[in-house]
Formats: sequence, C-alpha cells, structure tokens
Amino acid sequence: MTIRGYQKPLYILPFDHRGSFETGMFGWKGALSPEQTAQIALAKQVIYEGFESAVAHGVPKEKAGMLVDEQFGTAILRDAARKGYITACPTEKSGQEEFDFEYGEDFASHIEAFHPTFCKVLVRYNPEGDPAPNQRQAELLKRLSDYLHAANRSLFMFELLVPAEKAQLETVKGDKKAYDLKLRPQLMVQAIRQLQDAQAEPDVWKIEGLDRREDCEKIVEVARADGRDSVGCIILGRGEDDAKVLEWLTTAAGVPGFIGFAVGRTDFWQPLVLLRDNKISRDTAVDQIAHRYREFVGVFESAKKSRSLKV
Repeated sequence: MTIRGYQKPLYILPFDHRGSFETGMFGWKGALSPEQTAQIALAKQVIYEGFESAVAHGVPKEKAGMLVDEQFGTAILRDAARKGYITACPTEKSGQEEFDFEYGEDFASHIEAFHPTFCKVLVRYNPEGDPAPNQRQAELLKRLSDYLHAANRSLFMFELLVPAEKAQLETVKGDKKAYDLKLRPQLMVQAIRQLQDAQAEPDVWKIEGLDRREDCEKIVEVARADGRDSVGCIILGRGEDDAKVLEWLTTAAGVPGFIGFAVGRTDFWQPLVLLRDNKISRDTAVDQIAHRYREFVGVFESAKKSRSLKV
C-alpha cells in the first residue's frame, strides 16, 4: 500500500455544483440550452474572480485551492493550471444517491485532460445501509484509487457523506441535529474503516462538520490508522450559515490532522443570487465572495495558531 497523503494547509473554495446550480440557482429542468450552459459558466467565473481577489489580498496562494467541474468550468481549470493554483475536479455524477463516474469508462481520459492537483469524489455511504450499493461503490472507488496512485496521477480527495437511514433517525425521534451529534460521527468512523478495508485510499478526506473536538480527533485517528500518517482531513461547510461554519472551522482547526476546509455555498450563494436578481453589481459580488473566503481562512488560521500556542 502506497499512500502519498497531503499535510500542507489547504483552503478549498468548492464550486463544482452542477444540479444545484441548474435547479436551485436558476430553476431550470431538463437538458440545458447553450445559453443556459453559458450562464452557469459565467456565474462560476464570478466565483473564480472572487477566489483570485482573495489570493491577491492576502490568502497565501500555496494554501488556496479551488474545486470546479469540467462541465461548466473548463476555462477556469485551464486558467488556474496556467497560474499555478491548486485545483480539484470532481469525477462523480451530480446528484446521484449511488456513486458512479460522470464520464463512465472514459473517466481516466477526463482526469488526464486536466491533471488537477486533486481528483475528488462525493460519496453517500452509510455503513449500516444496504450492503449491495455500498459494495458497488467500494469497488468503483478502489478502481479509482488504484488508478490515481499510479505514477504521476492526481491526488485523491474523498468527500464522505453519511445520510441517515430511516431506522437510525427513528432512534433520535427524527431529529436530524441529534443524528448529526449523536450518531453520525461514529458512523463516519465505521464508513472510513470499511472503505479502507475495500482498498479505497484517499490522500485527503473531506469531512462533514462536527460539533465536538473529540469527534474530530476520532476521524483523524481512523483516517491515519495503519501507516496512513500523512493523510489529511478538511472540514466541510455543508451550505450552513456563517455562524455554524465558523464554529465547525474553529473546532476542526484545533485538532492536528485537520489541515483546512472546503466551504463553498456559504461563500458564494447569496452574492450570486443578488447578482442574478440585478440587486448588486458583478464587482460587488466578486468582493463579497472574496471577503467571505478570506474571513474563513482567517478564522481557521487563527484557531490553528491558538492551538499551537497551547501545545
């Protein structure tokens, strides 16, 4: 087993959303017209400009990364590569309950066309869920892991979501917040173990927000088990409000092994909605996105520094 891992600070601005842009941002259904595709691509260009502005105004370039899709972000991926930014590109089909490759058997050629710093997957995997789809997913993820860990491939970034099973929700009387606090952390540990046993070996785990430091510590422990000492973890924003995201960032930053975050919708959604509705200018939208991203970087860096001073 050869695992490269990633231990440097990593602050990701993810805007690889596809289905949520089509239906949530613009309310479109069905096949997109060329004009609609161009409109989404333009919205993502605004986010990219916000990212670049944040880097120009203090976010260290070597720590800043973006996650954007090929469908709407080809020009962004090309430009970012030319400028030496850290890039990540998704391989999963958008909005699927079960993981599958966006480009099917042709997945490798699409990764090689861009050679992003990270190849990212989003996977919904509950270890107590239906074993058949879990096994199918694990087999595909091992295949991708084996491919990426071959020479000169992108690093492997794994976004793990653990949606509640009906029986699990019933034990907390349908309270999703109680599920997130009492059940999800341990289920995430179990899921990571199962996926490792299936030989899916990420270099970086993207982890849903956790409220307690001890849960973050358990995630790092399992992510780095059995010689995986170089594997990193980053915390997700999950589209929550600023206050909750700041809480999660502060908690995770205090735990060695959490190297950064991936916060997307909380950064850009509201500015893009206002821009869409002609309530703010493009420059203002760019400034607001840059400001939010810089704020989250500052919070994480400050919490990490505080941790170091206490050691």
